[in-house]
Amino acid sequence: MATRTRTIKRPTKVQNRPVKRRRTVISTRNSKKNGNVFNVLVPLTFILIILCGLGFLLFKGYQTVTASSFFEVKRVEVRGDSRISRDDIEKIVRQRTERHGVWHAELEQIKADLEKLTMVRKAVVSRILPDGILVQLDERIPRAVVRLNGRDFWVDDEGVDLSTVSKKENRPPFVLRGWDETKSEKAQKENQERVKIFLRAQNDWQSSGLSNRVISLNLNDLQDAQVAVEDSGETVLITLGKEDYGKRLQKALSVIQGNGQRIESIVSHGGNVVATQRKS
Repeated sequence: MATRTRTIKRPTKVQNRPVKRRRTVISTRNSKKNGNVFNVLVPLTFILIILCGLGFLLFKGYQTVTASSFFEVKRVEVRGDSRISRDDIEKIVRQRTERHGVWHAELEQIKADLEKLTMVRKAVVSRILPDGILVQLDERIPRAVVRLNGRDFWVDDEGVDLSTVSKKENRPPFVLRGWDETKSEKAQKENQERVKIFLRAQNDWQSSGLSNRVISLNLNDLQDAQVAVEDSGETVLITLGKEDYGKRLQKALSVIQGNGQRIESIVSHGGNVVATQRKS
């Protein structure tokens, strides 16, 4: 009789240990990360605090040094001041640097103050460390004499009224009339054109030896220049148009010569010369 074998099934054991090991590994990694962050942040914080402190100390030291007497303005160098008073320039510079010294000098403000002066076209201001300021000027140059309300004034190429003409100054032999005194862009452009015509006519008349015969050049109408000359004790008006001032004036003067008491005015356009007699 055969023997029966009995198979006994043993219950499988639940393996929990590997799970515990994983949790342990994960928590260990997190603690290492937190430790690394702490180790980086703490020294970095101390470094930043130290740098900020050093920066503050350097800034305070910088303020102290630059505000010291070492940087006080002791000399003001001015270049290009042929017509402007150097004392006026130095006064402006010292007023702007009295508190701040050379290092903190407000160069742009000094430049703006200088360019408010009538005779200054442009100014360049720079530091000469440790104790100097350099001012380079581009002055306005008087080009023509304009008669306004019985007084004579110098004007430059841009039509800027500079100053009255003194008796001791060398001046052109004749004056410019017809100046537009209104403060507008149109008036400024037209006055600039008047100065150009004045200079062109002056050059033509000087080269032909006629400038001393002219008393005034009236450019109230830019297209029709009018000249006042003197002959035989009388003033004669000559209309020249807008070109060939030298030739036209010469023709007119040849007609007027010795006839100033008889001729009141002349129109000299091109080759034609028309004289107007004085009324008896």
